[in-house]
This record gives sequence, structure tokens and C-alpha cells, in this order.
Amino acid sequence: MRTISTKTKRRVFFLLFDIFIILFSVFIAYELRFDFTIPKQFYISIVFTALILIVIRISLFAYFKIYDISWRHFGFNDTTKLINVVIFSTLLLLIFTYILRLTAILTIPRSIIAIEFFISLFLILALRISKRLYLEKYKANALGKYSVIVADLDNANSILRSINKNTSSFYPIAVINDEYKQIKINGIDVYSYDEFKMKSISYEVVIVDKNVDIKQLYEKLSISDNIEVKVATSYSDYETKLQDISVEDLLARRPQDLDTQTIQAFIRNKTILVTGAGGSIGSEICRQCEKYGVKKLILLDHSEYNLYAILEELNSVDAVPIMQSVVDKELLKSTFRKFKPEIVIHAAAYKHVPLVESNIREAIVNNVVGTKNVIDCAIEHGVEKFVMISTDKAVRPTNIMGTTKRICELYAQNSNGKGTDIVAVRFGNVLGSSGSVIPKFKKQIEEGGPITITHPDITRYFMLIPEACELVLQAASIGSGGEIFILDMGEPVKIVDLAKKMIELSGKRNIDIKFIGLRPGEKLYEELLISDSEVSTEYNSIKIAKPTIYDIEQLNADIKELLANENYLEDLKKIVPEFHHQNNLHK
Repeated sequence: MRTISTKTKRRVFFLLFDIFIILFSVFIAYELRFDFTIPKQFYISIVFTALILIVIRISLFAYFKIYDISWRHFGFNDTTKLINVVIFSTLLLLIFTYILRLTAILTIPRSIIAIEFFISLFLILALRISKRLYLEKYKANALGKYSVIVADLDNANSILRSINKNTSSFYPIAVINDEYKQIKINGIDVYSYDEFKMKSISYEVVIVDKNVDIKQLYEKLSISDNIEVKVATSYSDYETKLQDISVEDLLARRPQDLDTQTIQAFIRNKTILVTGAGGSIGSEICRQCEKYGVKKLILLDHSEYNLYAILEELNSVDAVPIMQSVVDKELLKSTFRKFKPEIVIHAAAYKHVPLVESNIREAIVNNVVGTKNVIDCAIEHGVEKFVMISTDKAVRPTNIMGTTKRICELYAQNSNGKGTDIVAVRFGNVLGSSGSVIPKFKKQIEEGGPITITHPDITRYFMLIPEACELVLQAASIGSGGEIFILDMGEPVKIVDLAKKMIELSGKRNIDIKFIGLRPGEKLYEELLISDSEVSTEYNSIKIAKPTIYDIEQLNADIKELLANENYLEDLKKIVPEFHHQNNLHK
């Protein structure tokens, strides 16, 4: 048997009471108007007045969603809205009364309208305020968990409206915003961080805007483990989506110098080809290009499913799916000839370190030859700018993947100057990518553990995929060719600390951590620079690595030799002397 929802019960309850209040108010208004002796000729007028008001007022209450407002969270904005609707309904009644008077059908004394308005307004407001007043006085905990909102004023207002509308388990007691203080929003006091800490206000939940730096928030409020943290991810007047804080929120770096205007100028109205368009990085690059007004997107990927998935997401841009491998140069040439891209963003690569260690030739062909093919096609067909996605593993590489990407960097840097501006952008791990440890840890936690970590001291840099991709586009927009840009990834994170935080956030305290030894080609610490030499840009989040000169003819010959022989490690080390292969560290 289907049960009636709380929302439906609330609507029916208030609907019935509002009808009763209208009937009661109309009757009392007539009683007061005629000194409690209503002439018989006005009996029909009472009925018509009540019926007209019920139809008008109840319809307006439904239209303006008055019945969706939470009873126990009824607030100032709700009061204002309700008063406006009652006034509007009374004005409509006044107009209707005037029409009836002109047609001589019926006479409704105008004083009745005024008296009824004040009686109805008082009773309707009293009913809606009653529960909150009762709970605040006698059962404060029943209002919900004492909650603090950290957001700008517009978003804080949306969160408050959403809480007030819904049957929520949160009871807002403060808004924190350093730009405003000693004001109220929706009846709630606004404090700066310092003011809030000085007042030592007790709270159980922090609701934080998605744009707030979560790490700084923890530091500023000294948030303990028993405090819930919710992140507001989307907003409308009465609907705000709240979700539990994730480890991605804690690790995210939100660059303060993101220049969206420069990115838009770089992307807008251009034809852009993205290789590896269905991968973690490539697909986000496509989303960002759509966001910044690309004219046409050429999506190139050899995976049918990945290509289909990203194509389904892109609804407001001319997107062309090309199912090709970057290894097939002749097919690539035909794609370049047909679509004439102005910008090429090369994200296609084999990136999973242990898998690449087991498939060395395939990695060399896909990563090195594939990149070489795309660069050669870009130059041949007059592409304005070529952008290669690189990795921190290319710095003093200890594995095949990092070494192949370092060769790609060398080819990109030393192919520049032939009419196409060629740049590379190097960064570390992105959160939530297909090869990230975070999805793996989440699955292990869901299965009851243990979480497996290769080494207690292993560290990695992390950045959210959207942030990394926007900085990639920003770096590309300022590149003049030949640069290897390095994104500021912040401080490296110990993977064991990451695992412990994920266990804590999951609420499962009995998850063990097991150390299994470093995997083939894996090193303890990743680096972003080959040496201490770097060049600053106008943006603190973007630096430029010291260039490495390598005669392009010699590099082509060395790559050809690499493909011809089976002494892969020796030939790789010849091209990348700093390559120090570590393949048996887990023994």
C-alpha cells in the first residue's frame, strides 16, 4: 500500500486550514461590519465572497508555491512572499466586487474586503509561524542540526531558501563571509571567520559553497572530525543540491589567477581537433572548448565507446566524431585536409605505468610515433597552434611511460618554428581520472578493504580535471611556441594520508591499509621540473621549463632506430639520458 508523502500531507493540511481561515475571516468581517446583526439580504453575498476568495487565493497560493514552504523553517522571505500573494488576491477580489457592482448582480461592501484582509493575513501568518516559534522555544533540536553556511551572499541566500522550503535536517544559525559582516540574510546573522570564531558558536554541520577552498576552510574554522561538511553544488531559488564532502574537495587546487577571458579569446570561434577526445583529459578539454565558444570540435579517438560518450555530452557545439588512431598517419592526414583545424590539442596517450611496462613497443608506437604523426600533420597543414598534454612522470623518468612522454616533449619543443606554434603542458595526477588511485580506493572501501598502497612514503601531486584543463588552455593561449609549461600543482600529497582521509570520510573505521611494494616503473616522488631552472609567466599557476635542444634530424633518426631494434631500454636511455629504469622495486 502506497504511503502519502510528507510533502503531500503538508499541502493538504494547509489547503484545508486556508479554506477554513477564509470562511472564518469572511464571516467575522460581515459580523463586524454589521455589528453582529447581518441583514438577510447579505447572506448570499457572504457565500459569494467566500467562494470568490477561496478560488482566487488558493489558486495563487498554489501558483506561487506557498504550499511548498517548509512549516518548521518558515522565514522572513517566505513571510514577504505570503503577504504579497494575500495582497494580490485581495486586489483581485476588489476588482471582482467592482464588476459585480457595475452589473448590479451582487453588492459586496468594500469595508468587508479590508476587514477580511487583515483577519486572514493575521491567521494565515500565525498558522505558518506557529511551528517554528514552538520548536525554537521548547524543542530547538527538532529544528535540525545547527548549521553554518560558508558562501557568498547570493549563494548563501539560495541555500537558505532551499533549506526553508524542504523538510530539511539542517537549522541555519550563521553565514560566514569575510566581505560582509554585521548584516542579516534571510534572518540569519553574517559573520567574518574571525568574528565567528570569537563568538564560539556551537554547530554540527558546515554547508560550503563549491567555490570555497575546502583546505583553507578546515584551517580557518579548525573543523573537527565530528563536524559534518556538505558541499553545495548547484543553485536555484528553492533547490540547492547538497552532497557530502569528498576527498576531491579536500585535494582540489583552485587557481586564483584563472583568466577566463584569455581562454575564451583563444578558443572562441575556432575549429579545434582534440586527440584522445574520449579520455579523462581529452573529454574535459572538449567540455571546456564547448564552454568557451568553440566553432567546431573534431573529436578523434580510437575507442568507440569513449567517442560515443563524449559526443552525447556535447549538445551546444558542432562536434564531429572521428574514430581513428594517431598511429595511422595517412588517415590523420585526410582528417587534417578535410577539417582544417586551427588548434590541435593532443591528449591521446597510453598512461597507465604498469600496463605500459608490460607493453613497451605498443607504448612507444602509440605515444612517440602517435605524437610525432600529429605534430607532423599539424605543421604540414598549417595549424596555428599545437598543444601536447604531458606529465610529471616525464621528469627524470623511471618508467617507460614517462620516458615516452619525455621524447614527445623533446619532439614538440624542437619541431617548433615551422609555422605552427608548438607547446607542451606538464602536470601531475588529476583527480577522478580513469587511472587515479581515488576510484580504486573508493571501490576497496566499499568492499570492506583493505586499501592497498605500494609504499608508506609515496607522494603524488593532484589537481581536479576541470582545473587542470582550464590551466592547460590558459597556458596554451599565452604560448608562442617551443615552451614546456608546468602547472603549479601545489604541495605533494602522501598517498597513505589520502587513504586515511577517505576512510574517515566514508564513516567506516575498520578499513585496514596494506602496503604491497612499489609497482614496476613506479617511483616514490614525482617531479615537475628537470632542474631548478624555470621561467615565470604572468600567471603564478604557470611556469616554463628550461628548454632542451635536440637536433630534430638526429631525434628523427634516434626514434627510427628505437623502432627498428628490440633493445628498447638502451635506445630510450640514448634519447633520454636521465632515464633510470626501475622495474623490480616491488620484490
